[in-house]
Amino acid sequence: MAVEREGGLGLGTLGRLGMAPQPMSHESIVKAPRTRAADKVVESVCPYCAVGCGQLVYVKDKTIIDIEGNPNSPINEGTLCPKGAATYQYVVNPHRVKTVRYRAPHSDHWEDRPLEWAMDRIAKLIQETREKTFLERSADGKLVNQTQGIATLGGATMDNEENYLIKKLFNGGLGVVSIENQARI
Repeated sequence: MAVEREGGLGLGTLGRLGMAPQPMSHESIVKAPRTRAADKVVESVCPYCAVGCGQLVYVKDKTIIDIEGNPNSPINEGTLCPKGAATYQYVVNPHRVKTVRYRAPHSDHWEDRPLEWAMDRIAKLIQETREKTFLERSADGKLVNQTQGIATLGGATMDNEENYLIKKLFNGGLGVVSIENQARI
């Protein structure tokens, strides 16, 4: 039986643990984390749910180069779920749609439209639907001021203030009865 020696031909303890320099290629030795090249690090919050996990966004030349969990966050202590860990890919994905896409009824293709056009169209459709379905009084004469022709589903990343404003707009302003939030489902 051969005796393994540190510094000799044998692997020794460091070699058995995979920590000896011998198995490292030149590329492995010169590699550095891409975050090391960042000009600045910006604290952020994961956009996927209402948990509010902290993230660190690494920026170089006004471009995001990486996103990872923030170890100083009391919520996630640097860990991220699979969706949160994929935030960087969400931001830099070349297939990410960055324009308003519209497909007309019975059309077989999508068109790019300006954001202003989409906002005007949404406002017009909400107004038309509300006018067609608005009920001022119930069958027994009770004042209800409501529409059941419109519903809203809020996202879990919205904070309390945004949800308050949504509730005021849709319920108080438009008379929408069906108001739900994805965080509760």
